[in-house]
Formats: sequence, structure tokens, C-alpha cells
Amino acid sequence: MIALPLAEVAALCAGRLDGAPGAESVTGVQVDSRRISPGDLFVAVGAGETFVADALARGAAAALVPEDALAALAALAGAVRARSRARVVGITGSTGKTSTKDILAAICAPVRRTVANEGNLNNEIGVPLTLCRLEPDTDICILELAMRGPGQIAELCAFAKPDVGVITNVGPAHVGLLGSLEAIVRAKAELVEALRPGATAIVPAGFPVERDDLEVVRLGEPVARVEHERTLLRFQGTEIAFDFTARHQARNALAALHAAAALGVAPPASVEVTFSPWRGEEVPLPGGGLLVNDAYNANPVSMRAALEHLVERAAGRRTVAVLGDMAELGAEGPRYHREIAEAIRRLGIDVVFAVGPLSEAYVDPPVAGRTWWSPELDPNALIERLRGELRPGDAVLVKGSRAAGLEAVALALAGVER
Repeated sequence: MIALPLAEVAALCAGRLDGAPGAESVTGVQVDSRRISPGDLFVAVGAGETFVADALARGAAAALVPEDALAALAALAGAVRARSRARVVGITGSTGKTSTKDILAAICAPVRRTVANEGNLNNEIGVPLTLCRLEPDTDICILELAMRGPGQIAELCAFAKPDVGVITNVGPAHVGLLGSLEAIVRAKAELVEALRPGATAIVPAGFPVERDDLEVVRLGEPVARVEHERTLLRFQGTEIAFDFTARHQARNALAALHAAAALGVAPPASVEVTFSPWRGEEVPLPGGGLLVNDAYNANPVSMRAALEHLVERAAGRRTVAVLGDMAELGAEGPRYHREIAEAIRRLGIDVVFAVGPLSEAYVDPPVAGRTWWSPELDPNALIERLRGELRPGDAVLVKGSRAAGLEAVALALAGVER
């Protein structure tokens, strides 16, 4: 991290600041005492005051017990951002923002000093922690920006100050929290509104942009094909190979390529992407089968895309879908689950295991050759049933919202200890 003097930390953050003997500055920020490295500032969030002594014992330069933890983190991140010459990319969207971040990082990191948020550290805690990883020689910072309500993206942008804004798409994710698709559009548009004049906004084809002082790139359908387990995507007259096969990832890759172009980064001929965990991870199963672990989250758009990908990857083999509820869809939740049931029928999924009260729509009336439903998750029971059902060569998808907890099932199928 770009070092901050302890005197400035004290001026920025109201609260109690305990400095280690001889410490004059901090060179990192952590909210988990177990991650402390010498020179870090430990910021007590929630019940974190309990771990102040532990943080100092682990080598923290100081420990902050703030009056307002989120305001303190924002102030620290803003101070680091103000000292940095890095160009910042903000990425949001109803689906695909984490994967777009991962793809853009894979394009940029080999040629520029790049910082990107880890996993899904994309909120009012995660975004400041990512900015506080900026070093004096960092060229590019890639931030995934999440929101659960109006004003939240604007608050993140107030200290992140993005130079490039990417909106991957707009769909019904979180519609239960915001009330309508129109409200989701307005919330995502806060990223565009926060950009400085002359900056680049990369948005879906029909997304409203009322400003005329931005470079606006509108995302169309990618021109892509899958060949030899790679996706070949045409961009600006060149075909670029990516090490994934999911068609929906081609859309995310196109958004990432436009962001890289806005940064002046030319993509390599071949891109190897390390995706964040549980987002379309493919694991071979005994007997020639395949597991697609997409258990991190789900909404109507991503659920449909994952089912289509399952059928494509199965290539004629039997398909098994283990599906959980899609959360935060509000009063329209039952309708969206019925629409996914129609997709299951249309795609001809052979076996469906459904977990969660709304997921009963996937199997009632039966929409596949074999079905099973439970209103709540019993991981051991579900894993036992799955193992009794699976045959050599089956292609299996595990997907649901985080609340469904299906990652435990996917990890068990993959042979990973829970």
C-alpha cells in the first residue's frame, strides 16, 4: 500500500487509534487480525475491537477502533486513491461482474501492474480494502462494485473515482430489494454519473446515457465460436482465444476487452483466466462425467445461461441439474422460478434435484425424467441421493443463490473435504 502517516490516519478517522511503539506510518489495511502483516493498520469492524491486541501482537503498526467503521475505510481508501497514479475501472451489473473483473485482470496483469479485488470483495468493506492495496507503481486497479439499494454505487465511486465504468447488463437480480427493473437501471447508472468528463462508459446496447461528455461504448453480441475447448472471440479485427467454453462468458470477455482498450492495453492472442471460486468451475467426475460448480449465486439470467451451458457441455450425455432458490426477487420470485422450469423443459434436462421453497416450481409438475425436491437443504441427504442417482458420464450442474448453500454439495461431488 502507498504509506499513510499515522498522524493523517488519526485526522481522517474519528475514534481510538492505538499505535505500536515506534510506528509512524501504515503500509496496509486489514479488518481481519489473522491477515495482519507487519506495518498494517487493523480497522475494527463490528466486534473487531476484541481482536485489537491480537492484531498488534501480529505486527500491526496501529489498530483503529473507529466511531464509524465504513466511513473510516472510505476515508483511508480515498487518501490512498488520491496518491495513486493508477487508472481505476469500476465494474457493475446484474450478472457477470465478477467474471468480467477476472477476465480483465487476466488481460492486464501480464503487461501492467494490476490490482483487482479478491473474490467478491465488492462492497463498502471490500472496495476500500482493494484500494488500500495500491502501491506507488500500480498502473491499473479493477473494482467490482456491488449494490443492494440506491445510492450505494455512488458512495463507492465517491472515493474510488473510476476512470472507466463497465455495466455488464441489467436484469432482475435484487429486484426484490429495489422494486423494479427501472430502479435497478437507475442504481447502476450511478457508475456512469460518477465518471469524470472524457472518461469511458461501457454499457449494454439499450442502456440510457444522458451525458454527452463521455466516450460511450455500447456492448453488442460477441462474435465467438468454441473450438478445441477454447472460446475464440473476434475483437477489432483479431481473434482472441480464451480458456473457457461457456457462451455467456464471451459477453463478459467482450466487455473486458473494451475496458482493456480504454486503458490502452492490447490483449494477447491467448488469455488464461483464473475465475473466482464456484463460478462455472468445471471438474471431471469418475467415469467420464463432468461437474459444473456454479454455486456462488443465481438469478434468472445466470440460471438460464448455466442450464444452456450444461446442455452444451454434456454434448448428448445425460444432464443432472442440482438447483436452489434464486433469492431477492421479491413478489415476482414465483414467476421467475416458473420461467426457469420452462427452460428446464425446453432444454430437456434429464434429472432435477431442487432445494428451497421456491424451487419446488422446478419439479412440480415434473419437468424432467426424474425429479427430487426438498424445502430446505440437508447436505448429507442430498449428496447421498445424488451419488445413488449419478451414472458414469453424467454432466452435472450445481447452482443456486448463496442462501441455498449448495457449494457444500458441489465440493462433496468434487471430492473436496468440507
